[in-house]
Amino acid sequence: MTLNERANHVADALERDAERLRVHVSRVAGARIIDCGGAVPGSLGAGLAMARATLADLGEVCYVPYPIADIGGPAVQVMTDDPVRACLASQYAGWQISVGKYFAMGSGPMRAIAAREELFRHIPGKEESRVAVGILETRKHPTEEVIAAIVAKLPPVAEQLTLLVAPASSLAGTTQVVARTVETALHKLHELKFDVSQVISGYGVAPLPPVAADELHGIGRTNDAILYGGKVTLWVRTDDEVIASVGPKVPSNSSKDHGALFAELFARYGDFYKIDPLLFSPAEVEFRNLKTGTCHRFGQVEPGLVRKSFGLA
Repeated sequence: MTLNERANHVADALERDAERLRVHVSRVAGARIIDCGGAVPGSLGAGLAMARATLADLGEVCYVPYPIADIGGPAVQVMTDDPVRACLASQYAGWQISVGKYFAMGSGPMRAIAAREELFRHIPGKEESRVAVGILETRKHPTEEVIAAIVAKLPPVAEQLTLLVAPASSLAGTTQVVARTVETALHKLHELKFDVSQVISGYGVAPLPPVAADELHGIGRTNDAILYGGKVTLWVRTDDEVIASVGPKVPSNSSKDHGALFAELFARYGDFYKIDPLLFSPAEVEFRNLKTGTCHRFGQVEPGLVRKSFGLA
């Protein structure tokens, strides 16, 4: 199956169980819209489904206890044995949906059909598929104009479009964002010119924040969960010298903006895109080298910053 066909099966299951998972399914300009947390309560289960869809169902996502006692509470755990396609060709939010006053970060395997990003020149995953599946981080349903703009960037072979929608300030939206630990590590590695094809498998865990009362704080808490609480393990096959060179640059503490909560950075810069892009990576990254049997760990979790972000006493 293509990435989009795999994600479409997840969306079909979500629609069949819509009442129990507290989601709502509608049609806009022929596209299937599954609201997982905008105008509906959504659920933890819907969050897991969204996360699986972003990964094109090439990863396992579940809730586990967070392993550091100073933070505690639930966490989102991700595992994948196809990290480049699952995380970079599908999960990465590389499509900015901007039509008039409408804006949403777009992720999911529909990106692999459009394949308009520079990223697809360097990784596998570009495909043709009759179905297209995307995830929009927003509270607003896409309008007919927005659907038309998305469809215009897809090839004619994509006949059916499904969009899963939820803001970061919702049960489902919080989960699907925090499930991006491995993806942020891989994207950082790609930006550092590391050959991501040498990453064989990935595991990540990050604490699940309380759902924020507004979108800015929702975005802040979910980012802080990864930046200061995210722990990633990557199984790689490369030279230890390569890991020693690139490893210290991968965790979030390699950024000049490290140490400030995301909401504080947004207030400081007034623009998401002015924040140092090197910040967006997990707090701790461990490389387990299948070629040599060695283990390299970089960065560290910052429990105090996580607790401050989450409003924990």
